[in-house]
Amino acid sequence: MQERLQKIIAHAGVSSRREAEAMIREGRVTLNGRVVSELGTRADPDRDHIKVDGKLITKAEPHRYILLYKPKEVMTTVEDPQGRRTVIDLVRGIRERIYPVGRLDFHSEGLVLLTNDGELAFKVSHPTHGSVKTYSVKVRGVPEERLVDKLRRGITIDGKRTLPCDIERMHTTGKRDDEGNSWFEVKLREGRTQQIRKMFQAVGHPVSKLRRVAIGPISDPKLTPGVWRELTKQEVKMLETMKEPKKSVKQRRTTARPDARKKPVAAAKRAPAASRPKSAAKRSASSHAEPRSSTRRTPSPRPAT
Repeated sequence: MQERLQKIIAHAGVSSRREAEAMIREGRVTLNGRVVSELGTRADPDRDHIKVDGKLITKAEPHRYILLYKPKEVMTTVEDPQGRRTVIDLVRGIRERIYPVGRLDFHSEGLVLLTNDGELAFKVSHPTHGSVKTYSVKVRGVPEERLVDKLRRGITIDGKRTLPCDIERMHTTGKRDDEGNSWFEVKLREGRTQQIRKMFQAVGHPVSKLRRVAIGPISDPKLTPGVWRELTKQEVKMLETMKEPKKSVKQRRTTARPDARKKPVAAAKRAPAASRPKSAAKRSASSHAEPRSSTRRTPSPRPAT
């Protein structure tokens, strides 16, 4: 059965589907000895020979799902050209070729998902599927509410506007709410490089600590830096079926135009008397009635003397 090449590569655990698409565009994938660069290309994984970077893709491996608490100063990559520790170095004893889903910058800590399930990786990492990552963030000082609201609505970073996000003020480190440094809970639906750090830096309150505490519905406060565990079947199912509830948008009140306010009155005048509302008919009847005689008498002229 033929399938799209990027889907076959993802199922084989080589990469996520989005990364596989990039590999195809870069000419790193061959199909039966010929370089493929079109994303719509289809192949049969049981009959065709598919290679990525010269390595033959074998039959799909059993899927593995690892939840790791990444410590600070560890790269969220499979390899690092500078020789720094990566999340793969922390996960020992896994034979399958797993890779991290999404990013978590070098100086941040928290939960990272590693898997060889390309379809699930695509769903968790792509903002259109409603995947939300939750962070605990400590910033310098106490930002004004107007600045925090500005970040909620979205700002322009590196020439591109950020998506609206949820930011909730948790507490401050001072004796009063307006003293010390501030802790926030931030929920993002996208994962741009160092996005939260750049957001708060843009409003003059740089981040001093950043910790990812949840990936969609998955969290584990018992995990400590460098420790990992397998996801349960229930957790995997939650990730596969997660849907973020749509928030109701408050409609703004709009002032009706003058001509729009006059239209119902004009319609009432054109409508026959039988179809008019009683109040309108009553007003119409009163308007056609004969005018009442004035009860005020005009004083007669006084005789000349």
